[in-house]
Amino acid sequence: MRTLLITGGCGFIGSNFIRHIVKTRQDWKIINLDKLTYAGNPANLKDLEGHPQYTFVRGDIADSELLEGLFKEKEFDSVVNFAAETHVDRSILDPLPFIETNVKGTQVLLEAARRYGAKRFIQISTDEVYGSTETGRFTESSPLEPNSPYAASKAAADLLCRAYYKAYGTPLIITRSSNNYGPFQFPEKLIPLMIRNALAERKLPVYGEGAQVRDWLYVEDNCLAIDRVLQRGRPGEVYNIGGGCEKRNVEVVEMICMILAKKLKKDPEELLGLIKHIADPRGSAHDFRYALDCSKIKGELGWEPLAYFDEGLGRTVEWYLKNQDWVGGVITGEYQDYYQRLYGAR
Repeated sequence: MRTLLITGGCGFIGSNFIRHIVKTRQDWKIINLDKLTYAGNPANLKDLEGHPQYTFVRGDIADSELLEGLFKEKEFDSVVNFAAETHVDRSILDPLPFIETNVKGTQVLLEAARRYGAKRFIQISTDEVYGSTETGRFTESSPLEPNSPYAASKAAADLLCRAYYKAYGTPLIITRSSNNYGPFQFPEKLIPLMIRNALAERKLPVYGEGAQVRDWLYVEDNCLAIDRVLQRGRPGEVYNIGGGCEKRNVEVVEMICMILAKKLKKDPEELLGLIKHIADPRGSAHDFRYALDCSKIKGELGWEPLAYFDEGLGRTVEWYLKNQDWVGGVITGEYQDYYQRLYGAR
């Protein structure tokens, strides 16, 4: 049986990926290592408790002693590193946790994988390492020009991965995806935040005019792509993963309002009236547009995104409507304080 170490598996993309592997790879055993910070939620995988393929271990990827014991005991075939601090606004408020987890943690994990001979190491990165572009699309060879502490920490981790491949031959592959959305996403991100606020009749905070452009990727499509990279990707390579669906932020918020109005049988203008344009705390760190050229993964590995944005967004809204207890369970006092710092009063 193949043994796979997944780090950060209680987070948004990691939990969806674990569920994907359990459904499609019955001969794989999964060890999920997660520190359980505010965005790491064991409830994301409650349905897998007691499953013979799945084991949860609470711990930090920066803990070298813990990793030493795990790698020695489990003899991991492959590692997929989802563990990361991921929110741009939080990184501007306090960059240090991003350096600790995204840079130091990645190096400690790389060293354990190198010493114990993991056959595959997949580093989950982001399109934000490329910075912003008004025209064209980023390829895997585009320069790294991060504009926030978060993006800089992920770029640093990518460069560490490249160095381990070049210096030690660690069988390393990096994936850089565009903005993911879907079930189990922590409600500080744009789509779940707007769904939650709209349901509570709270303001829908949009930075500036909301003209920033993002390429949206349904999380299950990203999981399919990562699975393809894990099995057939070439060591030493980077693969961009994008949904091919560019939308302005305000356009996404308006779409959410229209979907909710239909489902809740409300006047759309009532929800659209909740949109509030606020000062952008990111300043010049707020990238205007992300856009990925994904021809490499499509040509080499035959991957294509399956979910159109309208369809994926509808599924996502429906999931949050049906799982409001989950949302309530992840909203802590610490999150409420953070929300107030960013967006002000209700």
